[in-house]
Amino acid sequence: MACFAWLVFARDGIAAELPSFQALEAAGAVIGEIRINNQNVFDTANPKEDYALFRFANAIHIRTRPDVIRNMLLFHSGEPVSARLIEETDRVMRRNNFIYDVSIRPIAYRDGVVDIEVTTRDSWTLTPGLKLNREGGSTDSGIGLTEQNFLGTGIALGVEHRNEAERSGKEYFIERNNAFDGWTSVQLRHGDFSDGSSNGLAIIRPFYALDTRWAAGALAANNDRIDSIYNNGLITSQYRHKSKTGEIFGGLSPGLVDGRAQRYSAGLRYQDDTYANEPGLAAPAQLPVNETKAGPFVRYEVVEDDFLRVRNRNLIERTEYFALGLDARVELGRAMAAFGSTRELWEYSAEARNGWLLAGSHNLLASAYTKGLYGSGGGERQFFGTGAKYYRPQRGSGLLFASASFDTVANGNPADQFSAGGDNGLRGYPRNYQTGTHRALFSVEQRA
Repeated sequence: MACFAWLVFARDGIAAELPSFQALEAAGAVIGEIRINNQNVFDTANPKEDYALFRFANAIHIRTRPDVIRNMLLFHSGEPVSARLIEETDRVMRRNNFIYDVSIRPIAYRDGVVDIEVTTRDSWTLTPGLKLNREGGSTDSGIGLTEQNFLGTGIALGVEHRNEAERSGKEYFIERNNAFDGWTSVQLRHGDFSDGSSNGLAIIRPFYALDTRWAAGALAANNDRIDSIYNNGLITSQYRHKSKTGEIFGGLSPGLVDGRAQRYSAGLRYQDDTYANEPGLAAPAQLPVNETKAGPFVRYEVVEDDFLRVRNRNLIERTEYFALGLDARVELGRAMAAFGSTRELWEYSAEARNGWLLAGSHNLLASAYTKGLYGSGGGERQFFGTGAKYYRPQRGSGLLFASASFDTVANGNPADQFSAGGDNGLRGYPRNYQTGTHRALFSVEQRA
């Protein structure tokens, strides 16, 4: 949680106790001044970070602007203190990769009014990229430049040129997650590749917090690429795949009630996939069937307010939050000829995640999903998968990590097959070593 212990401060030379946020909430305290302390990347007051290179990095780094930080707060001056909202603010702010650390604490309390200081520490966000990675018998390389916090505004932009097993080319992107009202995400991507191109635009105001009452968004994407079919790590055939997708939606929620947030959304979705043999390339025995699906959908989500603050799990020396409560979503859509669909189909999907805190501070996170189509002709493809991750902290910063997953598809076409190889955890084997309609992966790691 975000500094919920009792604190001690000196006022006029007299030591006094400053209550925790829980105690302030119980006392009916109101929030007064909110001070933003936006710190740099390195703390040069700490001898361990007081080096010439770190001082130079601080000098050229532009700190996150105070108004960007203030817009992330779920609490405001004049409102009653809510320990839950302060903890959730800590969680929400850490979603931004340009923020390394967050501390929220009371700094003064008098006459029922508490002043709060929000201290953030920036991450280094200007990244000249040079990638050389050999995995699964093939080598990926790339060079690029990304900035995740342009001029301290929270805007991310970048360009990357990469060479991969199946394609090479350049991709450009610009993204702002704090646009307009401070919670709307705007994303724009464009890629030119050796086998085609990709374009994407999204404007989404999500359910950004548990008590958020509405969400809305629109997105569109256009992709043109060569897809490959593998056998024993070797490409056996290829075909051209063009896809166009679009979606517009809106959602409402009663907010956080009895420890859970329920959300109801509806919208329209469009997806068009076409496949063709590519001249000069070995054609597959059977191409996937061209298909257009368009029509309305409805979605239900539920999120429980149960989160655990942990450290040194997936990120080194970084604070993370594991969701220990239920996080589930169910969606049902209808592809209709009136909207341009090639067939009348029902589309469904469901996914659920949950977590547990076991004895000895061990953590178990589990998930499952299913999705598919249903039509009068039968034989439509259906997917199912499940997985689990286990974290066992050890002395010092050591961690034993294990993961397992299983995926299967029924009535799938060539584009729906799963792959297993060096690129997704099957170490010592080529990329896409095996493909098929079922996949099971298990791994164990000892992390220092």
